[in-house]
This record gives sequence, structure tokens and C-alpha cells, in this order.
Amino acid sequence: MSPLGIRGIVAATHTPFHADGSLNLAAVEIQAAHLLRNGVRFAFIAGTTGESHSLTVDERRQLTVRWMEVTRESALRVVVHVGGNCIHDARALAAQAQEQGALAIAALAPSYFKPPNLDVLVSCCAEIASAAPGLPFYYYDIPILTGVTFPMGQFLEVARTRIPTLAGLKFTNSDLMQLQCCLRAAAGSLDVLFGFDEMLLAALSLGVNGAVGSTYNLAAPVYHRLTKAFLAGDLPTARAEQLRSVTLVELLNRHGFMSATKAAMQFVGVDVGPTRLPHTRLSAGQFKDLGSDLERTGFFDWIRP
Repeated sequence: MSPLGIRGIVAATHTPFHADGSLNLAAVEIQAAHLLRNGVRFAFIAGTTGESHSLTVDERRQLTVRWMEVTRESALRVVVHVGGNCIHDARALAAQAQEQGALAIAALAPSYFKPPNLDVLVSCCAEIASAAPGLPFYYYDIPILTGVTFPMGQFLEVARTRIPTLAGLKFTNSDLMQLQCCLRAAAGSLDVLFGFDEMLLAALSLGVNGAVGSTYNLAAPVYHRLTKAFLAGDLPTARAEQLRSVTLVELLNRHGFMSATKAAMQFVGVDVGPTRLPHTRLSAGQFKDLGSDLERTGFFDWIRP
């Protein structure tokens, strides 16, 4: 199966909750419309930003159905993250994503019982991918959270011989040397989607064409300008936009990244509710402070199209 050749930014979307922590599927339509208004054409659902490990399998199934209902007649395409600690559950979610007409699936490594070597990791991915033989499969490398660390360039070389639907990987990894190994794997024929928003310019300079990230929900215009400037050879402008991204990520980190990104969505007109435990919620005072900090940085000016 050929890679999709995804270019530009892919928003890693939040899973919306009501104040009581229950799933708020009605908000998905608002999220999708917001992304389209901001020129985002791909959504990566139920991943890290989507708190997938805090969702039940049934909730993940409901979320996929809703996203596919909302986007079926639109330009927004959906990649469904199906990974988790239970391969059986991941296979069921992969099969459902295919039934619902998703663009592709992705899966991170089991992280409680970890694959002991690269060969076993490939076997886990092959098992999941085989449940959706009609969809491109992306491995989701995020060692900072899974603790599963193998050379991804080697992974791609091995996996492409064993996973017919392998399209590439989501590389949420700051090892830029290994990123280059991934980009040259399989003679450069696979998609390598970069996962650190605050390092996007570095990844673009190395040959990355697509990226998946949380702050693309909040600040897509910044990244569109960054990419446009880079492609035009205007590095001063690209660097200035990247610094805005760094400033935003630093600010969100100070407030607790996951909780702050969900809270910040309210400031851009998309209420996705609070986070679930073990993430904490911002108090009313913390929410106000976050808004003040965003205002002081110039964030609301940055995100104007």
C-alpha cells in the first residue's frame, strides 16, 4: 500500500468531555469546523492529546463514529489512533476505523508489558494492522511516554517487509539524527510525520513534509506561516514564527500542558471541557491566569489568519 504523502499540519485533537467528565460528542462538530476554518485538513483522533489511555474502548468507538459522521462530506480527513496495552482491543478499534471509512490508523507500542526487542514491536504492529487491511498503518513512536525505544530507521526497514499496509510513522521523538535515518529508510518512500510542534522548522529543514501536533488546534495560522516562509526560503520569518511556537509551548508547559491546552481551546471558541484524571484541572484562578498570559504574549494576534 502506498504512503498517503501527508503534507502540512495534522491536528492531534482533544477528546471533548462534559464538566462531569463524560464524553461530549456534540463538541466534535465544533472542533471539526474550527480546524477547517483554520486551514487544517487532517485530524489525528484518540491519541495522546485525545487522552486515549483514559478512554474506555466503547468511548473510543463512539468517538470514531462521531468524527466520521461529522467529516464524511467535508475536506477534513481522519486518522484514528487505535493503540494501547491490549492488542485485541487495538485490533477491534482498527477494524472499526476501516468500517467507518477513516483515512488511516496509527498505533503506539504497548507500554506496560513492553516489547523486549524491535522484532516483537514489529509483530505487535503487524497484528494490529492486519485487522484493517484496507487502511494505511502508521506506527506512533513516542518513547518519552511509552518507554519503548528502538531505532526507528531500523524499524521502518524491517516493518515494511512484514506489514503490507505500512505507510510510515508519527515520530514524536527529539532525536534529529534518528529522524534523518527514518527519512532515508525505504529509499525515502514512507511518510515521516514529525511530532514536536516547537521543533517543526528543524524537521522541515531535514526533509519532513508533514507533522502531527497538539498546538495545531490552537495556533494553526502560526504554523501555516512558518511552513510557507520556509518553502519560500524566507528563514528569518520562519524562525520568528517558530519562536512564537516555542513561546506558546513554554507557556502551556508552565500551566500543565494537557490541562492548559484544553483550557486554552475555550479562548479560541472551542470548548472541549476538562481533562480526566490523572491529569488535573485548572482552577478558575488558574484559568484566568492562563488567559492573561496568552494575552501578554500576543497569542491572540498571532492566530489571526
